[in-house]
Amino acid sequence: QAQLVESGGGLVQPGGSLRLSCAASGSIGIYAMGWYRQAPGEQRELVATITSGGSTTYVHYAVKGRFTISRDNTKNTVFLQMNSLKPEDTAGYYCNRIGAPYPWGQGTQVTVSS
Repeated sequence: QAQLVESGGGLVQPGGSLRLSCAASGSIGIYAMGWYRQAPGEQRELVATITSGGSTTYVHYAVKGRFTISRDNTKNTVFLQMNSLKPEDTAGYYCNRIGAPYPWGQGTQVTVSS
């Protein structure tokens, strides 16, 4: 079982940018991966996914045009570039394998506020 460590979150003003990273302790190169987020009192939702080779991505309609998912299989790392951030993007962000999740990591908190 790979362990997942998310990083890169923080406090940012509306309109700002952040780049999240998710480092896996094992090889994830053959798996589709995704980023999820969970706001207080709400269910975790899928934000973006990427295929094993990185050729195909999906993003939730709420972040389309603002968030981009990518990966570096040589470093077993998945990224989420977040631009034009809005207060409603405030949440804990987590990554995981699609279809057969690993144990969830601690996540990284993103807070968008002026």
